[in-house]
Amino acid sequence: MTATLIINAQLIDPEAGTVTRGSVLIEEGRISRITPEESDAAEERAPRAARVVDADGKHLAPGIVDIGVKVCEPGERHKESFRSAGLAAAAGGVTTMATRPDTLPAIDSPEVLEFTRRRANEAAPVNVLPMAALTKGREGREMTEIGFLMDAGAVAFTDCDHVVRDTKVFARALTYARGLGALVIAHPQEPGLSAGAAATSGKFASLYGLPAVSPMAERMGLDRDIALLEMTGARYHADQITTARALPALSRAKRNGLDITAGTSIHHLTLNELDVSGYRTFFKVKPPLRSEEDRQSIIEAVRTGLIDTISSMHTPQDEESKRLPFEEAASGAVALETLLPAALRLFHSGELDLPVLFRALALNPAKRLGLQCGRMAVGAPADLILFDANKPFILDRFALRSKSKNTPFDGARMQGRVLATYVGGAAVYEAE
Repeated sequence: MTATLIINAQLIDPEAGTVTRGSVLIEEGRISRITPEESDAAEERAPRAARVVDADGKHLAPGIVDIGVKVCEPGERHKESFRSAGLAAAAGGVTTMATRPDTLPAIDSPEVLEFTRRRANEAAPVNVLPMAALTKGREGREMTEIGFLMDAGAVAFTDCDHVVRDTKVFARALTYARGLGALVIAHPQEPGLSAGAAATSGKFASLYGLPAVSPMAERMGLDRDIALLEMTGARYHADQITTARALPALSRAKRNGLDITAGTSIHHLTLNELDVSGYRTFFKVKPPLRSEEDRQSIIEAVRTGLIDTISSMHTPQDEESKRLPFEEAASGAVALETLLPAALRLFHSGELDLPVLFRALALNPAKRLGLQCGRMAVGAPADLILFDANKPFILDRFALRSKSKNTPFDGARMQGRVLATYVGGAAVYEAE
């Protein structure tokens, strides 16, 4: 592989918490040298055949590691394929996708997992790491063969938004996962309270006549899971923490030494319940959008590190699923290409700096999955993104590379464009 030298870049290091000017040399798929400041000196020491890329003062960061991407293979390929999701990810700066098992059928056996891995490797230009279901059919009755699925390449186990109602089944699965060192990803919700909900309870939901769920449902679900973690000692990740009510319990669990991390979605960081006005179904996500007070609390939790990861929770839905009355419309939004520009809203507003953002977008998810990427360090895989944080544009959903176009940001003014994406040192996307 030809060496690549990227000069005149603003290097974002989420481990050191710094943004410094310098250059990066990529050789044999890894970062082989990081040189501060002078680009001329960097060019002189580069291999003779190296391809030189002048970043012109733009930002170079570790590629995004996105936990919780739904690719609709097998079963609903018309909504999203590995090819279309991979192209969208590359254009959005996502170099690694950890994909969800909520497919048709669910990824709950080594055979189905092997199929998805083979399809992903054939079609996607980025890294794809499949997750497997925790229980068979995601029905919460009988746990899957966790050991065999790990041998087949599963990086984590989750029933996604199907909460395991039977506490004994969940406890048994956590105990078994602990014995194998497997990571369990759960959706903290009290399923009885949250069933059928389309909004967060409050004045707004009452005004619009929408079935709603109290934020306490998330707190109650997390409390149950934490109690089971104390009992089993398993490795656990909460896929989405979206309410202030859940944060004290999460903080106590971390202080008590439990092996727990938590994520949130980009939509809950950048949108609130008022965005649903006009019954706009592209803003219907799960859990539902929260109050502005909750949104601000979650931003602060990301800033302090209490919430570890930010993900797209990319969920493709076709037009027929969304063009329905709000209560009946499917939940979810595509976000592989909007994850970075939406996250940069928090940077431009002064709420989060770039190292903190990439700690949550790249470093922490890579660590949780046991990956070497997500770092701006010599020897790390050269999974990198070059982007212009200040490039303005108006989002056109029909220009998205995803097959489905259900984004809440259609027509929104956004700031921040990916210029190039590198996976293992190879350019998988370059802006025209």
